Amino acid sequence: MGQLESMRIFITVVETGSITKAAERLNLAKSAISKRLSELEHQLGVKLLNRTTRTSSLTEAGQVYLNKCKLILDEVDDLHCHISSTSSKLNGVLKLAVPLTFGLKHLVPALDNFAKLHPELKLDIDFSDKKIDLVEDGVDLAIRIGSLSNSTLRAKPLAPIHHVLCVSPDYLTEHGHITTPNDLKSHKLLRYSQQPLSGVELIDNNNKTMTVPMESFCIANNGDFLKTMAVSGHGVLFTPKFIVWEELANGSLIPIMTDYRFNSIKAYAVYPETRYLPRKVRMLIDFLSEYFGNEPYWDK
Repeated sequence: MGQLESMRIFITVVETGSITKAAERLNLAKSAISKRLSELEHQLGVKLLNRTTRTSSLTEAGQVYLNKCKLILDEVDDLHCHISSTSSKLNGVLKLAVPLTFGLKHLVPALDNFAKLHPELKLDIDFSDKKIDLVEDGVDLAIRIGSLSNSTLRAKPLAPIHHVLCVSPDYLTEHGHITTPNDLKSHKLLRYSQQPLSGVELIDNNNKTMTVPMESFCIANNGDFLKTMAVSGHGVLFTPKFIVWEELANGSLIPIMTDYRFNSIKAYAVYPETRYLPRKVRMLIDFLSEYFGNEPYWDK
């Protein structure tokens, strides 16, 4: 093994938190990784990791070495990407974690196009709304929507996500038009379970924010289910436009409270901070960023 490979092994041990998990990730024997780390420390003349039978932690020198390793490996990867970008094909496995509804509705056609461009690349995809540990599960890239609270992750915005309040035409016929916050208070909300408030936050033309309390008729962790309930006339739906854009286009759902707007969020490509960015991950991020753009098709 060369010096760069030793750096990658060291980074993987730091990422996973133990030699055992690093060995599983790299498909190497624990003894081989322990030996390589010992050789690296002997060569440098400093202790990089405080190791126990189960875990490892960085020393002060180890933190400095880690930061430099990431810079060096990033430069090497940039060089390889620059030299081979026009001729080399992507291969290996790309492991992804994506939200269920957004993934099935919008990432599937994007990944279909990407796979056709790179037929030798294998995709391993986890469709789930559960936020997994990217490092622990060996995920190369995750797509996440909303605010990012984990400071150990790097993220690149892929697309803006705008929300809409909408109801079915039959619901409006039965309950009347909804144009003011006071009108809205008397209606029942179809609410996504991760939405923090049992109500809706509105922003008026003067940029004044108000929260309108609403009773939740139905709470669920799946946007498609809530959309179906809204189309059937069970209440007012507050949802990202990417879930209901087709229903808004064909008239089976109608936007309400259009004189107000809502806070926007973003869809992000997320990857571990301590990992150098492989070319296959970088190319997929760039592809998705261009595919969706600043005005994604579901907003047009």
